[in-house]
Amino acid sequence: MKIHPPIVGLAFVLPILFFAAPTGSAQEKKVVPATGPVYETRADHDPDGIGKFYCGREIAQVMGHQAADWLERPEREEEERPSLALKALKLKSGDAVADIGAGSGYYSRRLAHEVGTNGVVYAEDIQPEMLTLLTNQMASAGIKNVKAVLGTITDPKLPPASVDLIIMVDVYHEFDHPYEMIEAMIPSLKPGGRIAFVEFRGEDPAVPIKPLHKMTEAQVRKEMTAFPLKWVETSEVLPRQHIIIFRK
Repeated sequence: MKIHPPIVGLAFVLPILFFAAPTGSAQEKKVVPATGPVYETRADHDPDGIGKFYCGREIAQVMGHQAADWLERPEREEEERPSLALKALKLKSGDAVADIGAGSGYYSRRLAHEVGTNGVVYAEDIQPEMLTLLTNQMASAGIKNVKAVLGTITDPKLPPASVDLIIMVDVYHEFDHPYEMIEAMIPSLKPGGRIAFVEFRGEDPAVPIKPLHKMTEAQVRKEMTAFPLKWVETSEVLPRQHIIIFRK
């Protein structure tokens, strides 16, 4: 889970793999092989991004483990109302949920309670330091139905056909390889499994988050057209974010 502070933002950049900007015009494009997605790199880009573009959107920098305290800030419930997000997800006891970019486990702990002891939460992150924080948090809270998963920038490493819901809270916009990540997630879904994007509303200039760390509903839906996913609903119950849900 990678949340950015209002206005100022904290962005500790991990090693990011992206195409080097070609010489010449900043608008020149470099494309991955024809069978994959089209990415573009630009030398002239937003300082909050990595200079790599997908479907017209610049990919944002990643928040590192050094800023994990931001994820656990006391005012987060008031600002983001995660309790309302959990209700909107309509989870059932015994469900299997994957929390992608789980960070310190802020959502994973809450998801674990929702699915109960017969359910499981796969808490995935690409930063081992985050997973150490997460496992310590679970041990302190006595939570035993959360499994830490170390993923990569192209694959969350989830077990196949095992998950009822994949949730990404303010993280998808930071994926260095968004196409490859979603492509790798889909086989882990059970038939009828869902993918939920919780993103700060890019349509709303009043949301005090830097532009690259927000996404519009239209952009998310545009990027998902490449996959065997059907849009189900978009919930606007949260004060600053929307919840955009797709079904396999």
